[in-house]
Order: sequence, then C-alpha cells, then structure tokens
Amino acid sequence: MSNNATSAPRIVVGVDGSEPSKAALRLAVDQAELTGGVVDAICAWELPPSWYGLAPPADTKLADYQEQARKLLDRVIDEVLGPEHTVEIRPRSAQGHPAAVLLDAAARARLLVLGNRGHGGFAEALLGSVSQHCVQHAPCPVVVVRGPRHHET
Repeated sequence: MSNNATSAPRIVVGVDGSEPSKAALRLAVDQAELTGGVVDAICAWELPPSWYGLAPPADTKLADYQEQARKLLDRVIDEVLGPEHTVEIRPRSAQGHPAAVLLDAAARARLLVLGNRGHGGFAEALLGSVSQHCVQHAPCPVVVVRGPRHHET
C-alpha cells in the first residue's frame, strides 16, 4: 500500500487577495471538509520587472517579497475563514510565475481550485491568463470559481 493511499486528499488553491481567489479558498475548504482533505493555499510572487534595463531596487531582499506574500496569504485566510476552521490549511508563498507555481504545487493533488481572474488583465475576460493556462496544463482536475459580481447602480 502506497503512502498516497493513506494520506488525506490534497487540494491546492491559488490565493492572490482578489475576490475570485477568496471564493476559490472558500470552495477549496468546503471540498476538503467533504473529503477529509487538506488545503495547500498558495500565493505566488515575482520580482518587479526591470524597465528599460533598470534593475529593481537593490535594497529590497528576496526575503522581503517572500514575507509580504506570506502576510497577504495569512491575512486572506484569516479574513475568509476566521481564526478557527476545521480543515488543515497549509499556507505557502513561492517565487515564480503564478501559473508555473500552481501547476508545480498541483502535482499529485486531488484538485486545483482557482479564481477566474486575479488582479491583472482585462476585467471583461471570462478567464484570466493564469487560470486559462492552469486549466489547459494541470495534472489534476481544476475548478475555476467566479468571484462575486459587482453591479453598477
């Protein structure tokens, strides 16, 4: 019997602080409750791009970016789930393009859960580039969650 047969199902969720990612976190936790699983909440981050050959500020260390991403992730988990939840949440921030980080994290996962859009791109698009890439290349089933709709008055 393999170790995978005795371990809890692993559900990976991408969290960037956007409303769709918060909805994805809620769904991932609900699914983990139903299946006795654990949730790997992932926040990917990248160094700011250089502009016209200029490098990012040298006074900012990689650890600073890592810490900022982890604080964002912890804040979103607390906001969405509160201090007490019945599912094991394993928060992790990782450097890299979000699609690559999430696909890597989804290896041997039971499910990958994503918001349909993050903070970038065109608000009118049905899927963001990260969720579209993950849907096409994930090693496991993918659920894409739409965030709450905002209506103009």
